Amino acid sequence: MTVLSRTRDKAEDARALGAADLLATTDDAEPAKATGRFDLVLDAIPAPHDLAPLLRLLALDGTLSVVGYPREVQLQLMHLTYGRKNLSSSGTGGTKHTAELLEFAAGHGITADVEVLPSSRVDEALARLQKGDVRYRFVLDLSDLDD
Repeated sequence: MTVLSRTRDKAEDARALGAADLLATTDDAEPAKATGRFDLVLDAIPAPHDLAPLLRLLALDGTLSVVGYPREVQLQLMHLTYGRKNLSSSGTGGTKHTAELLEFAAGHGITADVEVLPSSRVDEALARLQKGDVRYRFVLDLSDLDD
């Protein structure tokens, strides 16, 4: 498994989680060397972005599965045609499926790396998100709203 990240600063974390390698997507040389290397790319980017660079990483009949940004994207069909590439997405699941997913994760020891902040610090969280100063994901603890 290879982790795709904008920078190499997550390489140690990626290896600790079982990845064999990290590919820095903002270093033009690294993606160029990985052209056609992967059968599957899971795209968990939670913001608008160009799919073409990810599609170039796919091997013949490879699949790009978008799980992070379930909204409108621009795509030239030729990026799929060359190499018979596939594009898929995940469903949002709803409450029932989310509960099943959480139960499955708990039963198999699957966790997420998150930073928890009280909801009273939502402005700080938004400012840090804007700056890209978040290590993986924020979770807002709403228990301070009970006061």
